[in-house]
Amino acid sequence: MDLQKRIESFSYAINGIRLLFSSQLNARIHLVVALAVVIAGFLYHISPTEWVTVILCISLVTAMEAMNTAVEWLTDMVSPEFHPLAGKVKDVAAAAVLLTVFGAVAAGLFIFLPRIFQH
Repeated sequence: MDLQKRIESFSYAINGIRLLFSSQLNARIHLVVALAVVIAGFLYHISPTEWVTVILCISLVTAMEAMNTAVEWLTDMVSPEFHPLAGKVKDVAAAAVLLTVFGAVAAGLFIFLPRIFQH
């Protein structure tokens, strides 16, 4: 692949990020929460290993939100009328985001609760 095509592929991905945050309220909520967690990480002086955990959690939740959005849009395109199976597809994609959020919250509690209760 030549350099120009590689640059174009990055521009498509950046456009996807722009679309995600401009069109999805939940993605913007995740972004605000992620910012709060990063600020808390600095305030509570979390360790490098804990930073890796926080970064991975933020990345996973954001990526799952992006995949959920893509699945919803694709489902709407191929099944514009209501279909029970299309509803199941959307529900399971949303569940994937929620399960990832649960894991991120659990990791955050393990990292931050001991520090919060020390102060």
